[in-house]
Amino acid sequence: MPNRPRTQIFMASTLYGAATLAAALDADGFAPADRRLLLLSNNATTPETTPSLDTMPGFERLRGRFDRVLSWNETISPFHPGGWSPRADDVPLWERYLRLLWGLGDSQVELIVESIQVNPAMALAQLFPDAPIDVYADGLMSYGPTRNKLDPLIGTRINRLLHLDLVPGLAPLLLTEFDVEPQTVPTDAFTKVLAELADDSAEPAVPDLQDLPEGAALLLGQYLSALGILTPDEEEELHVRMVRGAVARGHREIVFKPHPSAPARWSRMLEREAEKLDIELTVLDSPVLAEVLYQRMRPALVVGCFSTALLTAATFYDLPTARTGTGLLLERLTPYQNSNRIPVTLVDALVPDLEDTGERPRAAAGADTVEGLVAAVGYAMQHQIYPELRPAAERYLAAHLDQRTWRYFKRRRLTSLALPGAIPSQLSFIPRNATVRRVARRARAVQRRLKKRAAFG
Repeated sequence: MPNRPRTQIFMASTLYGAATLAAALDADGFAPADRRLLLLSNNATTPETTPSLDTMPGFERLRGRFDRVLSWNETISPFHPGGWSPRADDVPLWERYLRLLWGLGDSQVELIVESIQVNPAMALAQLFPDAPIDVYADGLMSYGPTRNKLDPLIGTRINRLLHLDLVPGLAPLLLTEFDVEPQTVPTDAFTKVLAELADDSAEPAVPDLQDLPEGAALLLGQYLSALGILTPDEEEELHVRMVRGAVARGHREIVFKPHPSAPARWSRMLEREAEKLDIELTVLDSPVLAEVLYQRMRPALVVGCFSTALLTAATFYDLPTARTGTGLLLERLTPYQNSNRIPVTLVDALVPDLEDTGERPRAAAGADTVEGLVAAVGYAMQHQIYPELRPAAERYLAAHLDQRTWRYFKRRRLTSLALPGAIPSQLSFIPRNATVRRVARRARAVQRRLKKRAAFG
């Protein structure tokens, strides 16, 4: 049936992601379609207590680009979007149900999703097994490797990776194992959409944005303890260090944007610190994008840990930026393959340290600064998926591994992959010696058996 209508389904879980989709649409990044549906997914741990994306300030400016807005949470209720996927035998029934529920009929379906390696995007791709897929990335993870091996039945259906040019000129690693073509969402289209969101936030409906001090330091809170990376106490201390660091750089007016899911007690601790330092602190309650604040208050400094918003500040708005806590995170991220590793690495490499008062905050550098580093870290993270990156990793490690860059690698990881830097140079023949490797494997096997016997008495 060559004249079947075409329906595009766009899945989004964040306002930043929805803005990325809107920018791609405005830039004619998608072929014409008979209908465009926006499918919202609330992936919070407890979606029932977290505001839905379509209730956030600015969303109404995006709604008109789509013919209909749907809820994935309501569709699969009572299951959680992050934990549900269809059984293989049930896929035909589910597809028929969704076509009826969403009024798709027999139309050709095209999917545009984020984070294809995990649910809910993976589940949606399984439910429409014949649909071509575009993937879009709304943050720094697009520069890292695919976090796990993707089913070829899905990977070969992916046509493009749409991404923002957060590190100018740096090509994403994500999905390159399937020769997926990366395509940049035009920066001017994206910033124009963000300007729409800022205009919408100027309305009285968002009262705590009306009197923000211009030129203040803006601190971006994250909720890393929810990911198990930091303890709540460590994260509180991280935010306090942001305040102290901003004050040490001469800022007396500070705006703190907490993560929407962060506990209120963190804000109270910062307020006590502000009283101690005799500075003016404003804590935002509205769940607005950091980019809206860039336009509303034009901050003199943007401080964060490894938020993508640090790179949008530097690259898209030419704002001074500083980071803190990345060294600790590089140590704490486990396993080494943790998908946050590339975002943390990029921010650590490109953004000045807040506590280094001798280093002037600057805009982020380009691809030439980090291309080799990303290839080396990406290979160390997922060497089985990206074996072609090994020569680049070896070149980088042989030439650039020093006291500064060791923070991005683990000696044990380099040893297991027989990469430069794993062992002293005079012993570098060992990883390439088959006999030595065989003896080492036997020794490890014996050691494991002895540990098991000791454990069971």
